[in-house]
Amino acid sequence: MTTRPEPDGGELDPGLSAIMSERRQLINLAYRLLGSLADAEDVVQETYTRWYAMSRAQQEAIESPGAWLTKVAGRVCLDLLRSARVRRESYVGAWIPEPVPDRSEWISGRSPDPADRVTLDESVSMAFLVVLEEMTPAERVAFVLHDVFRYPFTEVAEIVGRTPGACRQLASSARRRIRDSAPAQAPAARSAEIVRSFKQAWAAKDIEALVALLDPEATGLADGGGLVSAVLEPINGAREIARVLVELATLVPDLAFRERTVNGRPGLVAHLDGATVAVIALEVVGDRITQLWAVRNPEKLRPWTEN
Repeated sequence: MTTRPEPDGGELDPGLSAIMSERRQLINLAYRLLGSLADAEDVVQETYTRWYAMSRAQQEAIESPGAWLTKVAGRVCLDLLRSARVRRESYVGAWIPEPVPDRSEWISGRSPDPADRVTLDESVSMAFLVVLEEMTPAERVAFVLHDVFRYPFTEVAEIVGRTPGACRQLASSARRRIRDSAPAQAPAARSAEIVRSFKQAWAAKDIEALVALLDPEATGLADGGGLVSAVLEPINGAREIARVLVELATLVPDLAFRERTVNGRPGLVAHLDGATVAVIALEVVGDRITQLWAVRNPEKLRPWTEN
């Protein structure tokens, strides 16, 4: 991002360090609100552009620059969420949130600033983000700001443009959605075992082994964004998912999978001829995989390593 030039004499802007220290918080907030790292980066850029568009006197009159930056970023996100519903009506196939890797797996040189990286916890698991996608923009903003980032409802109200009481109701409604739609996932270690067995069964083209690892009511979704080939409709049922996976392995015998951390949970990354071609997030409940999200859209694979 482009920052304000140094003043005459080469002295750094005395407020720059404090302002830029908010960058990681803003990236993390915007990603959880939007489910897109690219959009989150744009929001942060826009937020800092608005800050530096003000005069020094206007900046110094702001009691809490961090709170001001958060308020602006939250409002920009809210506007984007409202427009995103319209944009996604014309999106080709399913829209899946952009997957992010563990901090050790970013492409070297792509994100040298740790402030550009998303902190991984349960609030960025793919299952969690997918439930957030089902909320209204106001519900999502109120819930994420209050329940995830612990902002008081008085501050949330200023961002959402409603009363604190209304924001409390929005967050409560969102909380019910989370409780009703997101079953407790298996511990990470157990999930990793299931994912490893799944990868091995897939490589062996063993339909029965795949069926045994999948919940009978499992669902698979793929996101190609109209840029690459991907199944456009959800795939329902363990046996149908297994059949499609084995067919894919047969058609593309050189496809290789590696176990990776996807949004803080065990997942898989697919490579073909040295390039990353898909990132697969999985939800494991008990000893079965209940959901598969395969992101093929190359615009959503930028942060992923190829080694």
